[in-house]
Amino acid sequence: MLGSRLRLIPANRLPVILQHLRMSSLASADAEVLLAKHGCSGVITLNRPKALNALNLNMVRLIYPQLTVWEDDPETFLVIIKGAGGKAFCAGGDIVAVTEDGKVGGSLARDFFREEYIVNNAIGTFRKPYVALIDGITMGGGVGLSVHGHFRVASEKTVFAMPETAIGLFPDVGGGYFLPRLPGQIGLFLALTGFRLKGRDVQKAGIATHFVESQKIPSLEKDLFTLKSPSKDDITDVLDTYHKESAANDNQPFILAEHLDKINSLFSANSVEEILENLKKDDSPFAHQQLKTILKMSPTSLKVTFRQLKSGSSLTLQEVLTMEYRLSQASMKGHDFYEGVRAVVIDKDQNPKWKPERIKDVTEEYLDSCFASLGSRDLILSSK
Repeated sequence: MLGSRLRLIPANRLPVILQHLRMSSLASADAEVLLAKHGCSGVITLNRPKALNALNLNMVRLIYPQLTVWEDDPETFLVIIKGAGGKAFCAGGDIVAVTEDGKVGGSLARDFFREEYIVNNAIGTFRKPYVALIDGITMGGGVGLSVHGHFRVASEKTVFAMPETAIGLFPDVGGGYFLPRLPGQIGLFLALTGFRLKGRDVQKAGIATHFVESQKIPSLEKDLFTLKSPSKDDITDVLDTYHKESAANDNQPFILAEHLDKINSLFSANSVEEILENLKKDDSPFAHQQLKTILKMSPTSLKVTFRQLKSGSSLTLQEVLTMEYRLSQASMKGHDFYEGVRAVVIDKDQNPKWKPERIKDVTEEYLDSCFASLGSRDLILSSK
């Protein structure tokens, strides 16, 4: 019966319809990514709620081909991505799996970062409106799935952070692109300290484009689903309306507002060492707290991150992701990433033993090697 129906469909529509039929088989309740069409919207639901929707390679491999199909589908006008479970959009990448594989020289550490960054670039170059509903914890890999798209909708449940320096890594997934483009030195501050932004502050920092109360997000989704052949402006109008209606606590000042002058002055420096000297010389409780925080981080990660953001400020997203892939592979060969994941995620003793222990012992020669080309193994991306 299905065969006879398909013969009546124009040939140029068959690939899209067959893809939608295949999607229904993926959308079982236990699939790690749910893919669906609602009206003119393609919907991606990250579906590992017990793991706070942490991103793994299987999820990446489900998301990427679907994005390419929807981008070319004339009946899909926007893509919405969200997380299941009510607690997290996506709390990061599945770093435990990466570390376990990396220790034995497996291919996951190569494949995961490469394919994750390809998805980040696909989102950053997506030709149709892309709406990320970051209603919950959004860190690391979750930032990469959201921040490069056209719209990011935060709620009072949103918790944003790039905490990678605490686990011997660096703020990847395009962090070297979007963080330096935040106002002043906020991006560098967030990158080095892993400071957490919550709720409306995520939008006030310039990371989210809109703030909508969590209870209103299902209604927002329905309104997006019912749009007929919408333009980007039509979608903007819907999001703007919900943003304006979510006025609770709108008069609260940005959590970093009183510290912005200090952030901009203390973090305007030519090196991590200079930032630390600035913080030591400042008598404010804020400076003392940031100094205490930064000194707990991997010295190698701090210096890599500083150079990453300084370089990324003048690079394209594609160039940044190429740079970050090089850095990811350097991290897999080093010590601190494995030690950081052990101390923070696995054993949870919060007492990593960094090598080297002191920032001054992280040499420029070592940094140069981290940023060096991988030759034929470099990640080369297109801006379309």
